[in-house]
Amino acid sequence: MQSSNPVLTRPIEAPVVLDQRQRLTLDGVCGRTLVLVAVTAAAAAASWNLLQTPAWTGLAVLGSSLAGLALALVIVFKRITNPFVIGGYAVLQGVFLGVVSRELEQQFPGIVVQAVIGTFGVFLAMAALYSARILRATKRFTQVVTGALLGIVLLSLVDLALRFFGHSLPIYRAGTLGVLFAVLCVVVGALTFVIDFDQVERAVAAGLPPRFGWYLAFGMLVGLIFLYWQILRLLSYLRR
Repeated sequence: MQSSNPVLTRPIEAPVVLDQRQRLTLDGVCGRTLVLVAVTAAAAAASWNLLQTPAWTGLAVLGSSLAGLALALVIVFKRITNPFVIGGYAVLQGVFLGVVSRELEQQFPGIVVQAVIGTFGVFLAMAALYSARILRATKRFTQVVTGALLGIVLLSLVDLALRFFGHSLPIYRAGTLGVLFAVLCVVVGALTFVIDFDQVERAVAAGLPPRFGWYLAFGMLVGLIFLYWQILRLLSYLRR
């Protein structure tokens, strides 16, 4: 799972566009984000319904996760703003989301709907808090949240390596410790949106070209997917 969000934690540098009609707008970023979410949802629905056999399921999970990670890294380090490349990432993540979510839904009926509602509920709550200036992306805030996020990513990689040998970290198992850590991950994932909103606001104020809206929307999508996985994991622990 990609974290949220080294994608938007560094300001984007580009020449200021003087023509108001050629400047990036907040509506433009929101619109592009909705497009990527829709593409991800469509791909998830298709993989949920079409990839039913175990062989295809395993291939889809492995292929989409590895390809999605590789493409995400390319987009981040190359600062790609091409909508088709970013749309390809959304499709790959949708395939992965659909297959894994279906497996969890079979174990815990209703968990996917709960996770989706929780994800967008948290996103809207953070947007409201940011708009009201209750939460701001200060230097200290950004350092703490980014550090916590990197720690979560590192622990996830360690747990992944251990699972190849039949073991796992206690914080990634159902139980009191697992639930508490999952709650922490949800909180950190939610707070990263404050950094994301700040970068979008700065990009709009700087008058960047509209094409950068796709890159910013990509960052939002990464954050939403990260938060969805954390909420889904938390709910699965509670249901157990």
